[in-house]
Amino acid sequence: QVQLVESGGGLVQAGGSLTLSCVASGITSTMGWYRQAPGKQRELVASITRGSSTNYADSVKGRFTISRDNAKNTVYLQMNSLKPEDTAVYYCNARVLSTNFDSWGQGTQVTVSS
Repeated sequence: QVQLVESGGGLVQAGGSLTLSCVASGITSTMGWYRQAPGKQRELVASITRGSSTNYADSVKGRFTISRDNAKNTVYLQMNSLKPEDTAVYYCNARVLSTNFDSWGQGTQVTVSS
């Protein structure tokens, strides 16, 4: 397991942008961002492998970009053209390298006003 420290959440107007960062305490394989809005299931927003292959939820394609810096054990989520429906708690997830063990960040609130 690794510890994850997130930053970058906040309040923005619709159409604005935010960048989330998540720093892992150790080497990871796949990393990703999930979100959970009130009354809804937690959902995958985007994921990225160590080789930088990405996967996005249909709802964020074209607006969000996930990236990583393996040397820094950090994953980023650049969120553009934010919509009120993007409002949620965003959680960083990382799989420990060479394992099936996942770690979760504490969650960071993203609120988009209309």
